[in-house]
Amino acid sequence: MVCVPYLLLLLLPPLLRVSADTTEPCELDDDDFRCVCNFTDPKPDWSSAVQCMVAVEVEISGGGRSLEQFLKGADTNPKQYADTIKALRVRRLKLGAAQVPAQLLVAVLRALGYSRLKELTLEDLEVTGPMPPKPLEATGPAFTTLSLRNVSWATGGAWLGELQQWLKPGLRVLNIAQAHSLAFPCAGLSTFEALTTLDLSDNPSLGDTGLMAAPCLNKFPALQYLALRNAGMETLSGVCAALAAAKLPAHRRLHNRCPLHVCAPAATRCAWAPALMSLDLALAGLEQVPKGLPPKLSVLDLSCNKLSREPRRDELPEVNDLTLDGNPFLDPGALQRQNDPMISGVVPACARSALTMGVSGALALLQGARGFA
Repeated sequence: MVCVPYLLLLLLPPLLRVSADTTEPCELDDDDFRCVCNFTDPKPDWSSAVQCMVAVEVEISGGGRSLEQFLKGADTNPKQYADTIKALRVRRLKLGAAQVPAQLLVAVLRALGYSRLKELTLEDLEVTGPMPPKPLEATGPAFTTLSLRNVSWATGGAWLGELQQWLKPGLRVLNIAQAHSLAFPCAGLSTFEALTTLDLSDNPSLGDTGLMAAPCLNKFPALQYLALRNAGMETLSGVCAALAAAKLPAHRRLHNRCPLHVCAPAATRCAWAPALMSLDLALAGLEQVPKGLPPKLSVLDLSCNKLSREPRRDELPEVNDLTLDGNPFLDPGALQRQNDPMISGVVPACARSALTMGVSGALALLQGARGFA
């Protein structure tokens, strides 16, 4: 699975000896743009993946099996295939549903170092065994986006630092979901100089405390977007404290997305960065103005919530541009349309699936928080 289509070049002779009598596991669309392989057959025809070598987007599922059989080709030097690998059209690659020896994963990354791949997604993988020793210099790919969902590592929390050493600099987007460990040893991480987006959504065990301790936010000096949907965030003050602890430069922009159902009093108070300018809490399910807001804002968007009365001046920060459209106290039918966006036959402006909280700092999407104070 993970050896295709790149290590496929290295392993092509043994793959072609596999019987082709089984059902074709790979499908290439008519435009030669997207190729999807699902190797669920007990005796999969791995050679079917050859057709994916002409595609721009490739998605390969290993059917939950171990790929240890391909370890014998992991020591092959991909440099001899450099021109062929570089000629491949693939720009986005998704690999999933397999048990992958760490040595084989590194061999794939080394081969990808000669490709023009821009985005790599690893999903539902179990990476087994120790990672190979640190190379003298990164020989892996220079892609811009790396996404990992439900990937377990035998090395535990050290996995990010060990993976990073095989990647060339320049990664701009890192998405980590359903992580088995976010307790990264920060001393083992190098700085992600170019990374602007860090998405830690769908890690419900992270929480406010984990955000402060685990993700080593100070290793991302260029961070502009931090996503935390369904990440166990409880309070606005908790997010503020985590970002303050990371000492992120104050001139950046922070956007938060979070459907907020309970506005409990803040357990702690946090001093927001003075450069914070805008906060968008539209469509957050707010029944009242949340406590713990920054004292002064240029823009505050409270539109499309459940406010039954106009907020009092003492409930609001000092703000230049306040938006309250789509609340029941202004539009009695707003609440019904929010609960059933198709009631009028069209999707109204308030029927957005996500909210945005914009602040000057980094981008945080906090969808699914239990409270926001």
